[in-house]
Amino acid sequence: MSQSTIAPPERQAAPGSGSPLGNGLKQRHLSMIALGGVIGAGLFVGSGAGIAAAGPSIVIAYAVSGLLVMFVMRMLGEMSAANPASGSFSVHADRAIGPWAGFTAGWMFWTLLCVGVAIEAIGAAHIMTGWFPGTPSWVWVLAFMALFCGSNLAAVSNFGEFEFWFAALKIGAIALFLGLGVLAVLGVLPGTSSPGASNLVHDGGFLPNGVDGLLVGLLASVVAYGGLETVTIAAAESQDPVKGVAKAVKTTMWRIAIVYVGSMLLIVTLLPWNDPAVVEDGPYAATLDRLGIPGAGQIMNVVILVALLSAMNANIYGSSRMAYSLVSRGQGPKALGKVSGRVPRRAVLASSGFGFVTVLLSYWYPDTLFAWLLNMVGGVILVVWGFIAVSQFVLRRRLEREAPQKLTVKMWGFPYLTWVALAGVAGVLVLMAMDGDTRVQVIFTGGLTVALAVTGYVMQRRAAATAAPGAAEAAEAAEAAEAAEAAEA
Repeated sequence: MSQSTIAPPERQAAPGSGSPLGNGLKQRHLSMIALGGVIGAGLFVGSGAGIAAAGPSIVIAYAVSGLLVMFVMRMLGEMSAANPASGSFSVHADRAIGPWAGFTAGWMFWTLLCVGVAIEAIGAAHIMTGWFPGTPSWVWVLAFMALFCGSNLAAVSNFGEFEFWFAALKIGAIALFLGLGVLAVLGVLPGTSSPGASNLVHDGGFLPNGVDGLLVGLLASVVAYGGLETVTIAAAESQDPVKGVAKAVKTTMWRIAIVYVGSMLLIVTLLPWNDPAVVEDGPYAATLDRLGIPGAGQIMNVVILVALLSAMNANIYGSSRMAYSLVSRGQGPKALGKVSGRVPRRAVLASSGFGFVTVLLSYWYPDTLFAWLLNMVGGVILVVWGFIAVSQFVLRRRLEREAPQKLTVKMWGFPYLTWVALAGVAGVLVLMAMDGDTRVQVIFTGGLTVALAVTGYVMQRRAAATAAPGAAEAAEAAEAAEAAEAAEA
């Protein structure tokens, strides 16, 4: 990466135009990716810690952070519908702020996805060793890494098919959970009686741990929403990118409201928030057990495994396309830019390889190197959201002047809600810095951001200096041509 150069904006080919990548993703793929993308392992597992900290007020935490995510996705959708690109927000930051910003946002997100691959592979292997005692976890990690690396090497349609069926299983599971939960709350599910509002007001009330507990729940909920951005990356390889992005973004609101906020409300209504099973077994499995659903724990293990494998598949895809986009703009090693079979296979291998190395680090240095990596990516998604907000503010003004017909998706209440979103991102980062458990993540993420930004800026200045003589000659030639035309006139 250090030997690459960043081409000045005027020298770049418009990302997404004439791309050598395929367009094998169909509308049904994008629709299901958009629907299933909000249902991740963070929701099924990580939400337990949030409930334990915030109690019933976790509903407020998910609603507030969900509103922030809706704003971010709407802004990202506006830019991606106007200019679809496999680099998504990295390309938008490049155009709006400068190559250094696209470089920073892109490689930060790439690191986040690669570390995510490792975390998901380890989690999936843990479930498999529980089902097959005595089998080494590394065998399962290797099998899953090989499976999804291989599928992403073959064709983009393979990624689409995997995600289609993964998403269908997740959507079916969450729909069944929501249906059973509503019936139980109404008291019409056989063998259950309606709890009413007792679990919402007893055991310390709606805010049992005060505002501090609510803030911890808010931080936990923000992490659970990460990954929604992948649909805008995938849209660039679809048959109708503009339509795909528009449809996916426009359905974000009800998907977040039903899947996240709705399920949290059902869980804290049906189950005491301080039930140890909420953390030990996971809130969804604990709720199903309370409803007397046979084999609830194993059912949720299957769903969680599907969610983990889906995230692995999506992260390998997203990281490879982000790396390819960065390289195609002169912001990464040229060796990763080769495309064969309309797939950036070297970028897929590099992204998968980094993920596998990260898995090894988790075994060899769990308390040092792997811990550092986890801390470095802890606040990355918030930094990326910040770049999205600033980019949208700049590009919206530019589009209104130069190409208003491209604004097929518009950010609500512009520019006021853009500022609200940016303030929300800054506010969450401040809360993380104030909390002892997450302060180290802010420090490490800040260090990574500064290091990449400085590197990108230095490379941008070098590229500009190298291109300056040619630019001056072009300007002189243009002036000479204009003078000749004037003389003829």
